[in-house]
Amino acid sequence: MPVFTPEYLHKFCLPRVSAKGPPDEEAEVFATHQVKANLVGHDSQGVIHIPEYCERIDKGHIVPGAPFVVEGETPTTAVINGNWGFGFVVTEKAMRMAMDKANSQGIAAVTVHFQNHIGRLGGYPTMAIQEGVIALITADLGAGQKQWPPFGGRARRLGTNPICIGCLAIWMALFSSTWLPVQLLPGK
Repeated sequence: MPVFTPEYLHKFCLPRVSAKGPPDEEAEVFATHQVKANLVGHDSQGVIHIPEYCERIDKGHIVPGAPFVVEGETPTTAVINGNWGFGFVVTEKAMRMAMDKANSQGIAAVTVHFQNHIGRLGGYPTMAIQEGVIALITADLGAGQKQWPPFGGRARRLGTNPICIGCLAIWMALFSSTWLPVQLLPGK
């Protein structure tokens, strides 16, 4: 089995997505999230998805450079419209906004709609942990095809609906854990 360095994977990702026209900053965020997913052992959320993302851009399902619109805001909350931009980019901006609000007010909640796949959830609470903030993030498939039947059901009605919580712990530098109500993801 071949082994690749993180630098090689990053150099592999960046030109492939850059060729599809996103701003340089978005391409960098995309490549960074893809490689980090592989580095922490979540290959199902890593570079395996590059062809899929490129296809989504070609079909207009991902809008490179889409505006990040704050549709509603209070000192502790915000509603974000991602305008079908890269999920990594939109969610990273939303997490930074939530962290700023939490640092200022003690608590915050930010919700995002109209964005694309955000990849490995664990990366976002890890951002918060590094700033001394506890974070909880959830996600669903939005308009995506549902993959799982509810308990006792036969028809696919649910997304994977992951939940990830990150916090500082005395016995370790950081703690982040993700739960999925499913047993198998593509790429695992």
